[in-house]
Amino acid sequence: MRSALAARRLIMSLLSAMLLASATWSIPLNSQKGSDKPTSRWEEGQAGCTFSRDDDGKYRYGFWTADYGVILAVDSQELEKVRRRGQPIFALLLTVRYRGKDSLDVAPGTISLEFVKHYHDVHSALDPDRLARKEQDDATALAEEMEREASRHPAKQTEKEATLAARQKDAAEMIEFLKTRSLRAITLDSSHPEVSGWVLFSTKSKWIDHLQKQEEFVLRVPFGNRVVEFPFSLPSSEGDLILRRRPEN
Repeated sequence: MRSALAARRLIMSLLSAMLLASATWSIPLNSQKGSDKPTSRWEEGQAGCTFSRDDDGKYRYGFWTADYGVILAVDSQELEKVRRRGQPIFALLLTVRYRGKDSLDVAPGTISLEFVKHYHDVHSALDPDRLARKEQDDATALAEEMEREASRHPAKQTEKEATLAARQKDAAEMIEFLKTRSLRAITLDSSHPEVSGWVLFSTKSKWIDHLQKQEEFVLRVPFGNRVVEFPFSLPSSEGDLILRRRPEN
């Protein structure tokens, strides 16, 4: 009887240890920020921090120092747009203005986005050139598949051609966007004091299944030996709505 009781206690002890280990490792490894650089954090109402809700439908967060300013623009409907895109990509618009006497390096590849409600999962910015190549490869693969389908089902050739044309048009527009409107690595100085472009992030990982109705983020933008943090939510408050101006004809 005693041996049976001791065995049950041993099993319970082992189960408790396994559950503890499981809980510990459920936290993603990349949730550790791992940066020893000094951090400056955007805070509403603090000196050098600005915020606006603009009629183009974007929230704008500004962080200003004596040498440079960073403006983060976030579409208030970005969560809805992510769900409609062919690829689960989250887009942010960054503008950097340099007003110092030396220079400032802008390196988009070092920018990261933390998904606070998803175990603080941290994603690095996507490489726009790699994305463009993938778009082209996917479009090429689809064309080859459509050609095989058309040869097997000639009656559906017109339908397949229309589908392919629409996909190729979307791919061409995406590739053009990535090549011309993505934020690129650059050194700012008095002769070239400003740069603006889009930074893209994947919204899928083992920690992110789907985006919630309201999400919390922290964008981190390194500059030299310092990191600028932008905490923000989408929407910024429950039920928030920005009245957009109508586009001019």
